[in-house]
Amino acid sequence: MEKKIIAIDGFCGAGGAGGGLRAAGVNVGIAINHDPAAILMHKTNYPETLHLTEDIFTVDLGKYLTHEHKINVMWASPDCTSHSKAKGGQPRRSGLRILPWAVHRLCKQIQEATNSLLDILFMENVEEIQDWGPLDEKRKPIKEKRGECYREFIDAMKGLGFTFDCREMVASDYGAPTTRKRWYAVFRSDGKAIRWPEPTHSQYAMTGLKPWVPVSTVIDWSDLGKSIFDRKKPLAEATQRRIAKGIKKFIVDNPNPYFVPEKEAAAFLIQYHSETRDCDVRGQRLDEPIRTLDTSNRYGLVTAFITKFYKTGIGQSCEEPLHTITTSPGHFGLVSAFLVKYYGSGIGQVVERPLDTITTRDRFGLVNVVVTIQGEKYIIHDIFLRMLKAEPELKLAQGFDPDYIITHDYTGKKYPIKEQVARIGNSVVPIMARVLCEVNLYSEYIAA
Repeated sequence: MEKKIIAIDGFCGAGGAGGGLRAAGVNVGIAINHDPAAILMHKTNYPETLHLTEDIFTVDLGKYLTHEHKINVMWASPDCTSHSKAKGGQPRRSGLRILPWAVHRLCKQIQEATNSLLDILFMENVEEIQDWGPLDEKRKPIKEKRGECYREFIDAMKGLGFTFDCREMVASDYGAPTTRKRWYAVFRSDGKAIRWPEPTHSQYAMTGLKPWVPVSTVIDWSDLGKSIFDRKKPLAEATQRRIAKGIKKFIVDNPNPYFVPEKEAAAFLIQYHSETRDCDVRGQRLDEPIRTLDTSNRYGLVTAFITKFYKTGIGQSCEEPLHTITTSPGHFGLVSAFLVKYYGSGIGQVVERPLDTITTRDRFGLVNVVVTIQGEKYIIHDIFLRMLKAEPELKLAQGFDPDYIITHDYTGKKYPIKEQVARIGNSVVPIMARVLCEVNLYSEYIAA
């Protein structure tokens, strides 16, 4: 009797791995997650899958599998937060750090239920998983024992009958518009060689490879947000500072800023992370892939509207006082005051006042407002800001298909934006699951 082919997603989340498996021709038969919200989103996009809302350490696959089944593929992406370098010096959660052992447990269950070890296991995590070791009494990693638990886990997996190999891979090298870097592991028990996909893209468009896909391709350019100067509640001081630093780095000091399609405007992204040094600029250009997304929306789109600078009319001199240009359309004066506040008219000069106290009556000079872009002089006359949208921008930036549903569940109930962002940030980049499956799966594994 021919055995039924089943793929399992051990930590299914939003369904990024499932999307990659499906694109490679393998349908997920069983999906497991302890979080009902994650299961809802997964079920909305994979209605044919058996969904188990259970703890990964207590789920019993023996209830669902028999000797008639053959598990060819399992994908497992255990929670990475207690291994990530983003955790810094904070105490680690030991319960999360041992999640890989739940994968070992599932493999043993599959072997017992089906009378055979699954053929291929794919795992994904932060690269710091390779430093996984015991914690001290303060729940911090013991440096001298770095990697000890990781090696024990790999040895235990080999003891089940798997061969093993791993690599650190960057999603943008395979066509995703994100530079998300992760540790990927392949475990095989079928006696066939572990294979790795060749990159299809590169940062500098090397010979034979396509250039990285920039984040600009996923931006909704019909919505640029609203001015930072016309808000009932002024922006936080830290946000103002990030915007000002970004304008200097990505527009004023950049010989080739990114121009918004069909607009007289230049744009960039800011990141809502804590800067480690005063000179740091948390942001990025739009002609490169977005950096790693996490469970909070930390990216803001900043658009600086510009107009050509002439010796007569608007901005007749960059030394003229502010009041001489405030009658013109836009916020020329407020932009000037805003930039002078953070950069001054001389090195090290900073005006210590919040944005809401700067008015058109302030007499700041037009320092740093007149900028040269590709040989032409421009004046920045307004600055817009908005957060990136979960739908469609963050979803597409993570590499999901445009028709993937993240806004509501299968009953029609809407997901809160916070839930949408969290699911995306926790997800596997679908492209990575697809390319790993395609290079390792053979035709006899492909579900009809």
